Amino acid sequence: MVRKIKAKLVLQLRNQGLSGRSIASAQGIARNSIQAVLDAADRLGVVWDDVAELSEAEVYAAVFPGRGVHESVFAQPDWPRVHTELARVGVTLKLLHQEYVDAASMAQATMSYDRFCRLYGEHAAVSGATSRVGHKAGRSIEVDWSGPTMQLLDPTTGELSRVYLFVACLPFSRYAFVEASLDMKQESWLRAHTAMFAFFGGSVPRLVPDNLKTGVISHPKEGEVVLNDAYREMAAHYSAAVLPGRVRHPRDKSGAENTVSHVATWVIAGLRHEQFTSLAQLRLRIREQIDAYNREPFQKRDGSRLSVFTAEEKPLLQALPAAPFEISTWVYKRKVNANAHVVWAKNFYSVPFSHIGALVDLRVTETTLEVYRRDERLTSHLLLPATASNQYRTNEADLPEGRSFQAWDRGRIEEWAARVGPATAAVTAKIFETVFIDEAGFDAALAVLKLSRRFSPARLEAACALALRGPIRSPRYAHLRPILDTGQDKTGHTLEPEPDDGGYVRGGAYYAGGTR
Repeated sequence: MVRKIKAKLVLQLRNQGLSGRSIASAQGIARNSIQAVLDAADRLGVVWDDVAELSEAEVYAAVFPGRGVHESVFAQPDWPRVHTELARVGVTLKLLHQEYVDAASMAQATMSYDRFCRLYGEHAAVSGATSRVGHKAGRSIEVDWSGPTMQLLDPTTGELSRVYLFVACLPFSRYAFVEASLDMKQESWLRAHTAMFAFFGGSVPRLVPDNLKTGVISHPKEGEVVLNDAYREMAAHYSAAVLPGRVRHPRDKSGAENTVSHVATWVIAGLRHEQFTSLAQLRLRIREQIDAYNREPFQKRDGSRLSVFTAEEKPLLQALPAAPFEISTWVYKRKVNANAHVVWAKNFYSVPFSHIGALVDLRVTETTLEVYRRDERLTSHLLLPATASNQYRTNEADLPEGRSFQAWDRGRIEEWAARVGPATAAVTAKIFETVFIDEAGFDAALAVLKLSRRFSPARLEAACALALRGPIRSPRYAHLRPILDTGQDKTGHTLEPEPDDGGYVRGGAYYAGGTR
């Protein structure tokens, strides 16, 4: 069929001096078909110079005007409206086809669902628009760190420090966001997300990151994805679920991958001649560059990233929470001391006394400290200043009622030791000398003093006096308990190991090569 002939190629080969017979032989096409193209071109006065800059389809239409064009017997959908409606949440081609059938079936014949889908794909291809079967407006954000980096100059020392770029993209509109950071640690990752949501002015149900440790702990081929606690908490604050792309499948977040490459051109290359001495200055210039990038017209479709985002995607974003997410750090398996307090940054925060001895997790923000045991929050405190040391935050509700309970401190422990005797007081003093803060010695000192309940204060005092005469600089429970168990405190001297006279030892002659 002439329709399948590449008319432009035939005219090009004839312009190069080939005959119709040679063209037919080289291309494997019937001579009649080749001759039909040449005759039509000669009749219309079309030569190679006229069509050299045209596409194959345009040349065919010029040589055979009107061929293949026929009027469909089916009612034609409003394809621009179909394309717009398909962006909405829950709208599918099946639903739009049914609406098309309901609206047109009484007046004119309607096309099948298969033809409807095929013609929509052709409309999207011809108009240069991206098919919206794969991406829905306001449904996901793809995030990643850019591989290429930038630099900051220290004006005092002249040293250069590396700056990393966080990149986010809404895959439907390709609207982009970039944030500069001095590192790629957990806190920077979360702060960049908070700034991203503020920039977009809304949230989405899905976050699609890479499998980096600040977001994803593990992503097995089978089983559930294990997320970082802080990242999962941040996503929940913005009513989003984290759905990381599969390992070694960059097309799962192709929007972010493409945006990263564009950032290298628009931001890194675009600012390569400028020198920056502060992070705030660099972030301002990056925002200006990204604004220009988002306003740049598309090459194959109408509008720009900004216009598509503003008109079609922004109205579908979820509203942001009333307060922005507060960055937190999780600290795991901290033991609740005997004084019903847990240690953080050289300060002490109370925990309900029923959890003494248990291991708890701490969630620390810029202003508060929360204590968790498994998934239960036990208590919370205002965070003490970073300059504070050996200070207490105590909630009265964490302590039992009445005066029978009193929080342990060094003074109370030393009073108990003094009541037992001077040797016991010396042992506890040596324990406190070996720790960097007093509270770190509470358990060791109390372990020693509680021996007086099992063996009597007099025996503990004798054992401490005996241990202090030995080579151990700071006797502990592990040194005193054997003395008490074996009764050495009663005799006043430690037991020496008995010599082993029953063994057989070879003489020096044996090792010198003598006879046995």
